[in-house]
Amino acid sequence: MELILVDNPQKAKLFIEVHAIINKHTTNWIRPLDKDIEQVFDPKKNKTFRSGELARWILKDNNGNYIGRIAAFVNKKYKTVGDEQPTGGCGFFDCIDNQEAANLLFDTAKNWLAERGMEAMDGPINFGERDNWWGLVVEGFHEPLYGMNFNPPYYQKLLETYGFQPFFHQLCFSLNVRDRVMEKHYTRHDAIAKDPAYSARYIDKSNLKKYAEDFATIYNQAWKQHGSGKDMAPAQAYLIFKKMKMVMDPKVVWFVYHNDVPIGCWLNLPELNQYFKHLNGKFGLFQKLYFLWLKMTRPNKKLTGIVFGLIPEFQGKGVDSFMIMEGAKIIQHELPYTDYEMQWIGDFNPKMVNVAASLGGFVSRKLTTYRYLFDRTKEFHRHPTV
Repeated sequence: MELILVDNPQKAKLFIEVHAIINKHTTNWIRPLDKDIEQVFDPKKNKTFRSGELARWILKDNNGNYIGRIAAFVNKKYKTVGDEQPTGGCGFFDCIDNQEAANLLFDTAKNWLAERGMEAMDGPINFGERDNWWGLVVEGFHEPLYGMNFNPPYYQKLLETYGFQPFFHQLCFSLNVRDRVMEKHYTRHDAIAKDPAYSARYIDKSNLKKYAEDFATIYNQAWKQHGSGKDMAPAQAYLIFKKMKMVMDPKVVWFVYHNDVPIGCWLNLPELNQYFKHLNGKFGLFQKLYFLWLKMTRPNKKLTGIVFGLIPEFQGKGVDSFMIMEGAKIIQHELPYTDYEMQWIGDFNPKMVNVAASLGGFVSRKLTTYRYLFDRTKEFHRHPTV
């Protein structure tokens, strides 16, 4: 076997193609957009390069066949509460069903990380935020959501045989949009609705900047401790919302307010892979026109839950039910969606797991973030509960 370091544009393109070569016959696989993968490795587009570095390799067998790939990355901002060692990451792993080949790829990533002072590696993870390309699918091998990893079932064996252990599980919940929500949400909604201080509304795309600022306000109180720990600037939130504008259905993006101060957000999007699965990874001019044609001619009946949360002060008071039921009035009765799947919730966050389950959802797929300790005698600890 021959390892090839990705060190020029031609090899970078090949790195993307290896994923397609290995997975093209995998049931329910949807090729990610090439541009989405390319921007992860582009210092001009991925701000994580400001605090980290990465390397990529391709694996080829003696017959010239491409049989694997992997990336390794160090990010000084990447840490989990309770970590006892500096931890790097590996991701964008693909491999044929061959343990020797997988071991070579993992060893290569481990050695590169060890040279940079790391004592463990998590994987498969992203060089960036957790909202994309995070975790290994271990249950629920149906069509992946946009930005979600997908892999053949045998990958689990390759990682665990090497010595990776589950650091945390990522649970996705699904439900039928038309099903009646659990009764307790109606009761809690009605109690909050009696107080005129509370209001809920879906966004107005013509006033996107205002809602982006509201989102940043909520994020900085509700979620930043689960991410990098840094505040999200309103300008950063606005860039995110502008990127989503073209595909956003405003009636499925909801905010809740107390005396007009934003206190919670429920952000959903039409499931984009229902369109992108027809584009074979490309998004040039022709594909963009085809995408617009698909949007106009093929109603998307699947909805993806991206973000749901309240600032701590208003948690446990029924405000979540108020926001859900206000949204349900529109989503259940005025819109075409029938299937709903939420982006993953870490099993280290039982509060959010309970919220998802309380909607009547069932676990539709499970991904796992694995950790490998370089010191094999060291005691392994799972992600702490938050």
